[in-house]
Amino acid sequence: MNFTNSTTYIKVSDHSVSKEPFDLLFNEEYEILKTTPQPSLEKLPSYYESEDYISHTDSKRTLFEKAYHFVKANALKNKVNLISKLIPQKGTVLDIGSGTGDFLMTAKNKGWEIKGIEPNSKAKQIAISKGVVFEEALENIADNSIDVITMWHVLEHVPNLDEQFTQLKRIINPNGYIVIAVPNYKSFDAKYYKSFWAAYDVPRHLWHFSKTSIQKLSLDFDLQLEKVKPMWFDSFYVSLLSEKYKTGKMNFVKGFLIGFASNVVGLFKKEFSSHIYIIKNK
Repeated sequence: MNFTNSTTYIKVSDHSVSKEPFDLLFNEEYEILKTTPQPSLEKLPSYYESEDYISHTDSKRTLFEKAYHFVKANALKNKVNLISKLIPQKGTVLDIGSGTGDFLMTAKNKGWEIKGIEPNSKAKQIAISKGVVFEEALENIADNSIDVITMWHVLEHVPNLDEQFTQLKRIINPNGYIVIAVPNYKSFDAKYYKSFWAAYDVPRHLWHFSKTSIQKLSLDFDLQLEKVKPMWFDSFYVSLLSEKYKTGKMNFVKGFLIGFASNVVGLFKKEFSSHIYIIKNK
């Protein structure tokens, strides 16, 4: 993807850690946004050093975190049901960006063989204590050995998209599936909150996807995008955080109303706060 002559789509700041400003550059062909400047690989981990980065902890300190984990428990069941419908006979699922391992343990309890990849050492240790088995890197995984690969809000964190898709294509079974969940910058809540939209989450989110982005990336690697599904609860979670960034306080009523409005608009425009992309290997 060429960003040499790209225009700035929007200017945003890191609201949760560094407060630094960033530009999001727009690639017209792929309809994808790129966070600029992108932190070096050495500096990038420092932007994750926050107790508020919920996916790396099992913390339930506040009402917001308790609500997050309540919704997460229901979402885990739905995610495992989704992959079980794709491969009814089960098999091996690789979850990239496993966090504290709850998705993989839920899948294991439903009969799946599990493997995980997680760069954050604290989250990884929590997952290991639960029984998750980890691979150190995608390069270590054998060709055509995985039935389902899942990336739940992970692809936006990956520095090199071409390299990532090359590895996904290599390790997935000929009839296997890749399930990718990412935020959608074309959603109503993204347009409403603009630079305060929490799902921009710069610079941890290096990329910002549309349906066109995922469609074209899939085709580039001889993969078939079969279906796009909404993530209904994401609009509420993202809107609550966006309210906090915009006003300095957690406005549950306003956040709920904007999240609800985003889902209603999504029913008509087919642009939800986050999408699940179900991609099949050809």
